[in-house]
Amino acid sequence: MPPFTVLHVCMGNICRSPMAERLLALAVRERLARREVDPERADELLHSHSAGTGGWHAGEEMNPPASRQVTARGGSVAGFAARKLRSDHIDAADLVLTATADQQDYVVALRPDAASRTFVLGEFGRLLAGVDAAGLPAAEATPDGVYARGVALVSAAHAARLGATALPTDDLDDPWGRGDQCFSRVADEIEETVHPLAAALLP
Repeated sequence: MPPFTVLHVCMGNICRSPMAERLLALAVRERLARREVDPERADELLHSHSAGTGGWHAGEEMNPPASRQVTARGGSVAGFAARKLRSDHIDAADLVLTATADQQDYVVALRPDAASRTFVLGEFGRLLAGVDAAGLPAAEATPDGVYARGVALVSAAHAARLGATALPTDDLDDPWGRGDQCFSRVADEIEETVHPLAAALLP
């Protein structure tokens, strides 16, 4: 039950999924501020966390260029430590967003019952644009309200994609080992999904 829990998955959990984790949390805080609700309540409404399909970087901080993108956009990198994805992370998630289709396949192979709530990040962003918000539960800045709306949103996105697969363009490039310009582009692509998600949860 509440808070609505979003799990972000990439390969090593030091670049793409940490950026998505923290940029979604930031987007929710910004929505609350606009509604004149204390942004500190964000953690009661949404739990955004991440993991990697591999454990090579377990315990490490975010990759420095990823960290720079998060802080430059107003987010926090405090307390982050990379970790390997476990089945219980998936079980506890209301929505799983993966950086690529390969990682989506990995999650679903680990937990087949999570298929209906697991999406490639870019795919979820595309589907979100077509969801009729009028069919969702009323928008309330309460744990129960955000949870109910989030679960309905995931269900609507899954219904909208039935029979279709993610597109190659839905994948996020792996920026590891590349420059700030590449990390900036990937962070922009992440925001193209997490901002509309936050807006749908807290319009």
